[in-house]
Amino acid sequence: MPDYDYLAIDTAGRERRGSVKADSMDAARAQLDSRRLFVVKMDPGQEKASKGRALFSLGGKKLSPKELTLFTRQLSTLIQVSPLEESLRTIGRQSETEHVRAIVGSVHSGVMEGRRLAEALGTQPRSFPPLYRAMISAGESSGSLPTIMERLAELMERQAVIRSKVMTAIAYPSVLAGFAVFVVAALMIFVVPKVVEQFDTVGQTLPLLTRMVMAVSAFLAGWWWALLIVIGLAGFGAWRALKVESVRYRFDSFLLRLPIIGRLIRDLHAARMARTLSTMIASRMPLMEGLALTANTIHNRALRRASDQIVEAIRGGGSLSAALRRANILPPLLVYLAASGEAAGRLDTMLERAADYLEREFDSFTSTALAMLEPAIIILMGGIVAVIILSILLPILQLQSLTGV
Repeated sequence: MPDYDYLAIDTAGRERRGSVKADSMDAARAQLDSRRLFVVKMDPGQEKASKGRALFSLGGKKLSPKELTLFTRQLSTLIQVSPLEESLRTIGRQSETEHVRAIVGSVHSGVMEGRRLAEALGTQPRSFPPLYRAMISAGESSGSLPTIMERLAELMERQAVIRSKVMTAIAYPSVLAGFAVFVVAALMIFVVPKVVEQFDTVGQTLPLLTRMVMAVSAFLAGWWWALLIVIGLAGFGAWRALKVESVRYRFDSFLLRLPIIGRLIRDLHAARMARTLSTMIASRMPLMEGLALTANTIHNRALRRASDQIVEAIRGGGSLSAALRRANILPPLLVYLAASGEAAGRLDTMLERAADYLEREFDSFTSTALAMLEPAIIILMGGIVAVIILSILLPILQLQSLTGV
C-alpha cells in the first residue's frame, strides 16, 4: 500500500504535515477528510521518505546528539505537567533552529493524527535511533512514559558527558601535536636553509648532525608538496580499505589489543552497554530487544561481533552474565556485577554501579593521560628544536677550524 505525503489545515486553522497509507490518492484524501483535515497539497511518497527522510525537512538534516539530548530532557520535563501534544508544540516553538522546529513539528503532527509517540518518532529515523524509539514504545505500553522519559534523559546526558570527555581527550593533544609539527616544519623549510647556506663555501666537512639536518631541510623544502600528496593518498587508501568489512574487523581487533588504547575502548563500550541495559531493565523493556538494538550502534567491529554473540547466547537460553563471560572481551568487573545482580534480583542496580565504576576509571585515566601528555609533547618539541639549533651552532663553534685559520 503506497504512502502519500500531505499538507493540510485542521479545523483550528493550523498546518498539519505527514504521510498516510492508502490504495489511491482519492482514498488518502477520504481518510484525511474523515479526520476533518482540509488537504492543501498531496504527493506520492518518495523513496527517501520511506528510508527516514523527514517530509518537508530542510536539506535532510537530523538532530545532533546535543540537540537530541536537549529535546529528551525538555520533553521529559514538560510531559510531567502538560499533555504530550502541548509539550511537543512548546518545544517546537521555542527552538531557535529551523531544522529542529521542522523535525519536532513532524513528530507533533504525527501525534495529532492519533499515532503513538514512538510511531511518530519513527517518521524521523535519522534523528531518533531504533533504541530510543524502542524505549519510548516500552514506556507507552506500560503506561510509565514520564518515568521512562526521565531515565532516558539521564542516560543521554551521561552519554553526552562521556562523549565530551572523549572529544577533549582526543582534540587537545591533537591540536598541540599539530602545532608542534607546524613549528618544526616551518623551522626546517624556511629558517634552516637560510642559516646553513652560509657554510656551503667553507670548504671543510661539516659535522654529521649539521649534514643530517641540512639533508632533511633540503628534502622538506623541495619536496613538501610530494610529501603532502603521499600522506593524502595514504589516508585515502586507508579510508577505502576500512570500508572492507574484513579489513575493518582486523583493524578494530588490533586496536583492542593495544596496551592502553585497547583497554580504553573496551571500557568505554562496557560502560555504555551497562548504562543502557540498566535503563532498559529498569524501564521493563525486553532485554533481548535492547541488546540487539544496542549492538547495531557499536562502531568497533570486534565489539559488535562480541555483542551479537552475547545476543545469540541469551537467545539460546543462557543468562546475561554467562554470555558476557563467554564473550571474553568485556571487563571482568562487569561480568561479576552482572552475575551478582542476577543472583540478587537487582540486575539494573548492579549494572548501573558497573557503569559508574567504569566511567570513573575513564575519568581518572583521561585526567592522568592529559596531565602527562602535555609536557611529553612539549619536551619532544623542545628536543627537536634543540637538535636544530645545535646543528647550526656546531659549525659556528668550529668556525676557526673550518676556515683553516
